[in-house]
Amino acid sequence: MAEESAKTGPLKTIREGSAEILVAEHVFYNPVQEFNRDLSICVLTTFSRIYQREKNEERKRKNPSDPDNGTNVTLEAGVKQEVKKRNIVHTLDTAQLRTGLVCLQDGLRILEALSATGLRSIRYAKEIPGVKEVIANDLSKSAVESIEQNVKHNQMDHLIKPSFNDAMTLMYMSTKPDQHFTAIDLDPYGHPTRFLDGAVQSIAEGGLLLITATDMAVLAGNSPEACYVKYGSVPLKTKACHEMALRILLRCIETTATRYGRYMKPLLSISADFYIRVFVRIYTGRYQCKKSSSKQSMVFQCTGCEALTLQPLGVLKPNPTEANPQQIKFGIPTGPFVGSRCEHCNQQHHMGGPIWSAPLHDEEFLEELLETVEQDDSKRLMTIRRIYGTLAVIREELHDVPLYYALDRMCGILKLESIGMLTLRSALLHAGYRVSYSHASRTSIKTDAPISVLWDILRCWHRLHPVKAERFLEGVPLTAILNKQPSKEYNIDAIHPDANPPSRKESLSRFPENPTAHWGPGTRATQM
Repeated sequence: MAEESAKTGPLKTIREGSAEILVAEHVFYNPVQEFNRDLSICVLTTFSRIYQREKNEERKRKNPSDPDNGTNVTLEAGVKQEVKKRNIVHTLDTAQLRTGLVCLQDGLRILEALSATGLRSIRYAKEIPGVKEVIANDLSKSAVESIEQNVKHNQMDHLIKPSFNDAMTLMYMSTKPDQHFTAIDLDPYGHPTRFLDGAVQSIAEGGLLLITATDMAVLAGNSPEACYVKYGSVPLKTKACHEMALRILLRCIETTATRYGRYMKPLLSISADFYIRVFVRIYTGRYQCKKSSSKQSMVFQCTGCEALTLQPLGVLKPNPTEANPQQIKFGIPTGPFVGSRCEHCNQQHHMGGPIWSAPLHDEEFLEELLETVEQDDSKRLMTIRRIYGTLAVIREELHDVPLYYALDRMCGILKLESIGMLTLRSALLHAGYRVSYSHASRTSIKTDAPISVLWDILRCWHRLHPVKAERFLEGVPLTAILNKQPSKEYNIDAIHPDANPPSRKESLSRFPENPTAHWGPGTRATQM
């Protein structure tokens, strides 16, 4: 034992959730990601419940005369014994078994492709109901030794299988339907795109991909050429860069999946701390794949006033027939959607994309996820307050409106005294438009109102709080925008009753500050 300790170096004990791991200096562990892991457990718990329910309904459709909805009651005793042995859930009753809630053939088979210490895998096995098997894989021999040690330390040998393999090779070896994974977690140091091809081929029908990207400098527009190489899209340096990063990653996943006749459905997409994280389900369907171009858009951004315009790559047109009243026709739009000069400030445009322009989240899943978060079992999670606050803001978002503007940036472009957030939101609501925050930015304005309406509201504000005359220089956006008269009068005096969203009224943890210095992705593991 002394020889092993000298070989691996001193070990320190880390407790997180229901797991306790022993970590050496050369194995990567980042405490910053506890929010990521806690949220993933909530998402997987919700997904497990939905997945089991869908499997039950599928069996019921195939065999509607079965009084037990497809559950083989004759195997009940054996299932109970096996469930107890595998520690799939803590409490079982006959009703759960009969409804197939914990049916072994529908248990989750989870792959953590880049496992490092094995902490995430151990927490998944211990805290998520309905888990059949967790494969904790890593390419580092020392990391796999750490995984094996931690699995034994937590007495989870029966559920967790350590794997010493290249993540891509492991996924390519699991493309047969009987070897598919129900969920694949990809949380690499950097960009995840090289793993996507294997992931979309080895995930089960309706399975869940949990994907993190930490190369935010690339995704946020600092290196557009590098982003195009990695993700196949050009980012723009916009205040909505974090949401644009999510949409670039989702578009990359979608285009990878459609090569194999598969498509994705985003359940939840978040920007948090120094990374983005998406949770998407993968399905098979060549007809649905044809709709993919209508869910992707190019983005034009004015170089002066930073107005955003989206142009879809494809459009869907109703084409009803007597045999099929719901038939649609696939087409391509005419364009471009912008002129050579911006209509608001007469500046030129940058073009970025393509990006995913369909919704980032699934509203039904969000509702069920919030139910999971509110349960007593979830309250033991250390970051549950932040999870609930973030999800509350996401639920309030306008899911059908891509991207957003930043109030401070708009006022900065016009050199204008900042208008109150509630005042601007009220003016939009009084005018009949919808408005929300984005979870990605404290000063975000996500609205279905055109940018011309926002400029009009700020022109009305300018009358009350005029910009200094010396600011009106020739050729700057300020002069072109504020020299125009508003097309109509907007109510900037009365606060609309819906201007203050519930998440703000309840003082939820919506946009938490970094708790410590050097809050970031940490240092790559030393032995790789």
